[in-house]
Amino acid sequence: MLMKFCAAKLERLVNKMSNHLLKKILNQKLRKARVRSKVNGTSDRPRLSVNISNRQVTAQLIDDVNHNTIAASTSINNTKLGNLADKAQFVGTDIAKKAKKAGVKSVVFDRNGHKYAKRLTALAEAARKEGLEF
Repeated sequence: MLMKFCAAKLERLVNKMSNHLLKKILNQKLRKARVRSKVNGTSDRPRLSVNISNRQVTAQLIDDVNHNTIAASTSINNTKLGNLADKAQFVGTDIAKKAKKAGVKSVVFDRNGHKYAKRLTALAEAARKEGLEF
């Protein structure tokens, strides 16, 4: 209920704004709220949350019931990688290995408001190749 209220309030703000960048940010927040209202992680099937910035890729396995992070992976310390797709592929394989070590076989994929495009696809396919199911 709260997510619907926040989303409706954000939509009204988007309609009033004239600045393109602010509209873009608010639309992304709306997409994120829409996805998060439907995606929840449990201890049996945690949420794989992916964050992609302009330079780095980060992924976390989150148990929303217990408010606990099971595993995390990032591309910050790895400098030998090339573009963001390569970094996403590295993070996908790394998070899948850490998930196996923690005893997790299947996850719920949270794209965090981003389009399921090149970088997210690379991360998801790399995680699936390592045996993670979603």
